[in-house]
Amino acid sequence: MNTLRIFAVMTLFSSFVAYGSAQSNYSLTSPDGRIKVDVRATDRIRYDVSYKGQPVLHDSQIAMDVEHKNLGVNPKVTGNKQRSEDKVLEPVVRQKFAKIRENYKELRLEFDGGYAVVFRAYNEGVAYRFETSLPQGQVHVYNEEGIFNFAADHTVYYPQEESFFSHNERKYLPQQMSSIAPSAVATLPAVVDVGDGVKVALAESDLDEYPGLWLHGTSGPALAATFPPYPLKEQLERDRDFKVVESADYIAVTKGTRTYPWRVIGIAEKDGDLLTNQLVWLLEKPPQVQDTSWIKPGKVAWDWWNANNVYDVDFKSGVNTETYKYYIDFAAKYGIPYIILDEGWYKLGNILDVVPEINIPELTAYGKQKNVGVILWVVWKTLDDQMIPALDQYAKWDVKGIKVDFMQRSDQLLINFYNKLSYECAKRKMLVDFHGDQKPSVMTRTWPNLISTEGVRGLEWDKWSAETDPLHDVTLPFTRMFLGPMDFTPGAMLNAQKESFRPIHDRPMSLGTRCHQLAMYVVYESPLQMLSDSPSNYLREPQAMEFLAPVPSEWDETKVLDGKIAEYVVVARRNGKDWYVGAMTNWTPRELEIDLSFLPDGNFSMVSYQDGVNADRMGSDYRQVKGEVSKSTKLKVKLAPGGGWAARIHP
Repeated sequence: MNTLRIFAVMTLFSSFVAYGSAQSNYSLTSPDGRIKVDVRATDRIRYDVSYKGQPVLHDSQIAMDVEHKNLGVNPKVTGNKQRSEDKVLEPVVRQKFAKIRENYKELRLEFDGGYAVVFRAYNEGVAYRFETSLPQGQVHVYNEEGIFNFAADHTVYYPQEESFFSHNERKYLPQQMSSIAPSAVATLPAVVDVGDGVKVALAESDLDEYPGLWLHGTSGPALAATFPPYPLKEQLERDRDFKVVESADYIAVTKGTRTYPWRVIGIAEKDGDLLTNQLVWLLEKPPQVQDTSWIKPGKVAWDWWNANNVYDVDFKSGVNTETYKYYIDFAAKYGIPYIILDEGWYKLGNILDVVPEINIPELTAYGKQKNVGVILWVVWKTLDDQMIPALDQYAKWDVKGIKVDFMQRSDQLLINFYNKLSYECAKRKMLVDFHGDQKPSVMTRTWPNLISTEGVRGLEWDKWSAETDPLHDVTLPFTRMFLGPMDFTPGAMLNAQKESFRPIHDRPMSLGTRCHQLAMYVVYESPLQMLSDSPSNYLREPQAMEFLAPVPSEWDETKVLDGKIAEYVVVARRNGKDWYVGAMTNWTPRELEIDLSFLPDGNFSMVSYQDGVNADRMGSDYRQVKGEVSKSTKLKVKLAPGGGWAARIHP
């Protein structure tokens, strides 16, 4: 906790234990009184959630099978305690805000049999989790039951998967909840439209020594928890696909006395509130890194998306030292603090065997002269096999971080790996960017050096398909980003409308306009934000770099000015005294009014980027406009199909 400055103190508003009580009904309200939780201990532990008096969840059920003892079935309450908390936290990495209020009321129900269930009601939603104090040092968890039973058959944005082995890069497609079969599993979050503009996001937090939560359908107005089983036998395909080929009939092997992960029910009054909801972050374990002064968010010049296509140079481009010195020169020119060496710098299967064309010590020394750090990409399984010697070597090379890829799993063994690697990298003052799974996104408060995560269908898909399009782009801020930062990897300089788009793996383009791409640097949260295109392309775009060079990757303040899931979004963010605004639309062209009343008093300079008059045909067409604005300014902006608008506002 010494990494957080706490402004306020915890207030205990009631604390009592009623052993032997016959009471079976309990209530809890959020601090602002809008959310109410009613809990019943009958044949099972059941609960309801309402928002402003309207039912959201009804007769939802929870239970846990530990060593074939069903905790939560025919429960007997032995005691209950209530307390409240109200304090302000300062996060190490400012994903959305420099200060975050933690304000909740809590109900702890203790049950006969050595377990408890804790409910919390925040203004941002509800969470619950199990706690056990069992006599066994180690136990097997066979199942955890979590039935999220909604009050009606609503529409849900459901990222359906084919199996537990997945990169978690699905689309969040709307469907009727009752149409989802019990066999249809999904990752998180599922975002449910419960009517009157209110959205509910199902997620998890504080994930440790336990498998990640998934969901499945019920053919009714409910979604239910499911979990990857505990692996017994694994098989490696190539160097990266480490698949489970035999599983146990339990999901976890863990301590008999522990707290379990939080089950999160985020509630947003309107769509835009999903972007500023901090419930997942607040429920994560506090930072486990003592010295965080070395953790530096920033942008990254990235090689893989653009296939090292640099030009106007006198050397052969590719995976070689000269090419990466060129990346470092580009990064230094624009004050970009990092470059990444993606696949190809080592001989696959041995992350200590560098290819002869690359000299890592020479690159890190060259980068140090120019204040540019080097981050290395690695396959997770090879890293797991060579973790300590590899990390020790990278530290000697003065590598600033690692990008870890291809996990594709969230069973307990992989969750253990995410936590272990984050710890080992923190010991060596190295950043971590996890690709290949979404679950590390709910660990970034606990491990502030876990700087970003993927588990999102990002820009890379445009290299081989038309699947990452503006409709998907304006769905992600309201869905996947609810969990935590997402490494979408924006920044394409070749931009196309539907008719002219082609997936070209080594010369990729994006769907939508140039300004749609620029706006992503404001709308999408990633403290390690990529510049995915070729440095050569950026060097030919000095106007675009007037925005991309200064735009930050962490924020002191976030305001959602407007937005509707899968339609459009307008976000304003502040870093220091500078404000940035980003607007994005789906394939529908639209005109938006952007009210700058969030600005402080005084006049400001604004540099804006708007879709060009021909952006509906030529996606790269845009116009830069400079002018003066104030808090009384109201802007009318026109967005082309798949379009965007971006601005920097500064004193």
